[in-house]
Order: sequence, then structure tokens, then C-alpha cells
Amino acid sequence: MHEHRANRWWILVLLCFSLLLIAVDATVLHIAVPALTAALEPSSIQLLWIIDIYSLVVAPLLVTFGTLGDRYGRRRFVLAGYVVFGIASLASAFAWSPQALIVSRALLGVGGAMIMPATLSIIRQVFTDRRERAIALGVWSAVAAAGAAVGPLIGGALVEHLWWGAVFLINVPLLVVALPLAVRLLPPSEHRSGHSWDALSAVLSTLGILSVAFGLKEAGYGHTIGRGPSAAVFLLGVVLLIWFVRRQRRLAFPLLDVGLFRQRGFSTGVACVLFAIFALVGLELMLAQYLQLVLGLTPLAAAVRMLPLMVAAIAGGLAAAHVLQRIGLRATTSGGLALTALSLVPVLTWGVEQHPVMLTLCFIGIGFGVEVALLAASDTIMASAPESRAGGAAAIEETAYELGAGLGIAVLGTITAIVYAPSLAAVPGVPEPLMAEARESLASAAHVAAETGSTAGPELLGAARVAFVTALHSTVVVSVALLCLTALAVAVLIPRPDPSAPEDDERLSA
Repeated sequence: MHEHRANRWWILVLLCFSLLLIAVDATVLHIAVPALTAALEPSSIQLLWIIDIYSLVVAPLLVTFGTLGDRYGRRRFVLAGYVVFGIASLASAFAWSPQALIVSRALLGVGGAMIMPATLSIIRQVFTDRRERAIALGVWSAVAAAGAAVGPLIGGALVEHLWWGAVFLINVPLLVVALPLAVRLLPPSEHRSGHSWDALSAVLSTLGILSVAFGLKEAGYGHTIGRGPSAAVFLLGVVLLIWFVRRQRRLAFPLLDVGLFRQRGFSTGVACVLFAIFALVGLELMLAQYLQLVLGLTPLAAAVRMLPLMVAAIAGGLAAAHVLQRIGLRATTSGGLALTALSLVPVLTWGVEQHPVMLTLCFIGIGFGVEVALLAASDTIMASAPESRAGGAAAIEETAYELGAGLGIAVLGTITAIVYAPSLAAVPGVPEPLMAEARESLASAAHVAAETGSTAGPELLGAARVAFVTALHSTVVVSVALLCLTALAVAVLIPRPDPSAPEDDERLSA
């Protein structure tokens, strides 16, 4: 163990590199959507599955693999996760159909869920000095934020200069280098057999979340199995999740510590994380398509245009601790959410014209507001949980992040599809089968317009752009309403912090 203590900073570099791959993969596809759609021609619902299946698989499996890693050894889960992530990246890069890409993206989620919880646990294992551990955890958090920030930029560069599959293929050589380093550097962990692992809970949570997401998308789309069966699948998912929650309450060692939700501050903080990420990630996807397919920017130019949002998010994360100390939890959390909602309002006036200054200002407000609210919500979550249950609280917070991302794309993407299709009227000179394809998504309409040519092609693309803007406005209205309601709930429900709590300042400074 002494050797691993001596190598602790190299271990941190390796773990942060692992986290960077996972964080980038969560957002790298946003910019690649138009190129991917042109190549694979997915339906609107298939496109949503391609993008959000990753987060929807990661969310329920984070706690499962975290528990299994503690029980059977974190090192072996990181190594196995590398292998799974590498194979899934290779399969995603050369996927020949939307269905194949959905399956390989789900496998990416499995690999990511194996790696992510183990990285934090290993950091706590090798950094025994409290001050060094705080520095290491701060670096880990910064890398997570930076990975999500640079994902679209990396995606834009790769799509523009290579092809859409390169956003996945780039993972393979990096993992080939990382795997032997992980074998050499990562410390073994003790085999623990104290607490039993409840496999049924893992199955219930995974199937429940996927069923709810499937039911939501298909109920809005209705073309695959019909709205009636889709509603039944949704209700089945709800029943499975209720069963999961009731089972956790009865178990001596639950997979997820749902008893923490009895704390009002904890429940409010988790809801804030869930809905803030819901709005942010769902809208990021729509805005990436808006920049490329409505404003006509190249993938790299669109990624650069989104940089103010990412930079502002990093700045918000750095400034949030100081804001929190000055104005308190309630004002910081609700204020961050309100700033995000306010920054979204101008989007309702956007059309198909260029507006670079207003776009930049809105992106800055969205990124800064969301990140400030998220850090304050995280502080609320950890402050509301007893020290003995801090691990369970952190697991729930991580799950809320991934679940918010997956459901945000599922719900806002479905709203976009519902509004976009009927808003795109028939265009003279475009046959009905091609119009049906164009109504799948704006990316599909751009593909059809390019193939149609003549005068009908540009006319179709112009009409599709207007229809997409209408759909974007609908998702913004839903997001603004949700953010405002959450901000109001936070202002009312978050209890005032206990000034005698000794850990708050230390955690903020970290």
C-alpha cells in the first residue's frame, strides 16, 4: 500500500483521465447529430435513444456497480470497465444502423457506470491525508465539469475533419494506453462480504427507468407500438420503480438509501439537481441542432459558439462557493435557477436569423446560473445527510445527475418531435414519403432537402427550420416553467442551514 501512496498523484491523473473520457462521451454526440442523421437516417425516437440511452443506463447502474466494487474490488471493476468501454466505443464508431448504435451506446453506459463510482472510492483509498484528499476531490470535480464542457468542441472538430464515428473511435487508442497503466498503478482493494447485494433491486431500478423513458417517447411518437401500449409500458415502469422504493425501505442494507428523502432539505436538493440537469442537457441538444441546422454553422463553429455556456458553467462552479457564503443556500440555489430561467426567455424571440451577441449573453447566463444552483444544491444534499449516511447521499446525487440528463433529452426531445412534425406542412414538389421522412426531425429534413435539390429542396429546408424553431420555443416554455417552479420550491422548502455545522466551510473550500 505504501507504493500506491507514493504514486497517489499519478493515480489521480489516471482516474481523472478515466473520468474525462466518460464525461466527454455524455455530451460529445450533441454536435454530431446532423452528420449522424445523414449517415444512419434514424427516426426521431431512435435519435433520442441514441443520445440518451447512455445516461439512462448509467443512472441506475452507478449505485449497483459502486456497491459491487466495494464488495468485490474496485480495481477489477475499473479494469473491466475500460475493456467494456473500449469495445463499446469501437462498436459505436462502426455501427451500421440506428439499432446497432443504440445497443453499443447502452454498452458504453455499462462501461461508464463500472468506472465512475470506483474512481471516487479509489481517491478516498489512496489519499489518506484529509487536506490532500480535498485537493484531489476538487480536481476530480473540475475534470468532470471540464469534460462535459469540451465534449461538444471535440465532437465538432472530429465530425468536421473526419466523420461522426470518430467521436467514439478516439476512445480506443486512449484506453489501450490507459489499461496497462491502470494494471500497474491502481491499488487492490479488500474483498468485503459483510453486506448482501440485492440483485432484484438493481433489476427493478434499471428496467423501471428504461420503461418510463420508453413509454414517454413512444407515447409522444406513437408510430412504433401505438400510444396505448406505450402508456402501458410507462405505467409498468412506474410500478417497477414503486416496487423498488418499497423494497429499499424493507431491506436491512438497501441498494439506495431512500430513507434520506424524509429530510426536506435533502429531497429539495435532489429535485433541484434533477430538474436543473434536465433542463440544461435537454436544451443543449436542441440548441446544438439550432446552431447547425437553423443558423447554418459548421459542427466546429457551432461548438465554438457554445463555448460561452461551458466557460460560464466552469466560472459558476468556481464562484458558487463564495456566493453561497455571502447570501446563503436558499438565495444561491433559487437565484441560480431563476437566472437560468431568465436567460432562456430571449430564446422565445429567436427565429432563423443570426443574433450572435444575444446568443452569447443567454449562454453565459444559462451556464453560470445552472452551475451555481447545482453546487448549492449539492451542499444542501450533503448538509442534510448525517455523516454516517454521506456515501448513500452522494450515490443518490450522482444518480440524479445522470437521470436528469437522460430524462431531459427524453422528455424535451419528445416535446420537440410532437410539435415539429405537425408544424411542417406539405411542400409542393416533395413527395409524401419524403415529407414523412422530413417530419422525423430537422436533421432528416436537411438530408431530404439535399437529396431533393431544385427549388423544392431549399423551400423544404426553410419550412423545416421554422417548424423546428416553433418546437424549440415549446421546449423552452416547458423548461422555464419547470425552473421557476423549482426555484420557488427551493425558496420555500430548503431549511435554513445550521451555523454550527463544522463541515460546510471545509467542504466549500474544497
